[in-house]
Amino acid sequence: MQRHKSAEKAARKNRKAHEVNRARLSRIKTAVNNVLESKDQAIAKKELGKAYSILDKGVKVNLIHANNAANKKARLSRYVNTLSK
Repeated sequence: MQRHKSAEKAARKNRKAHEVNRARLSRIKTAVNNVLESKDQAIAKKELGKAYSILDKGVKVNLIHANNAANKKARLSRYVNTLSK
């Protein structure tokens, strides 16, 4: 248990940030899976745009590294390009 008021406040902030970060990571994973589960190229392209946006937001708030997002985006675009029209 924390003994100082500042430590208690820091613990509260950390718990709240942890929950927010988990929700954002879950949103990223869901967006990626939506693209990978799409079998039609038109639908996959729409989902790809949404995934790009969510990945970029994750980078903006330092949730994931920029290179990690770039790798995910490259992999997803490569997958969408292999789909038949």
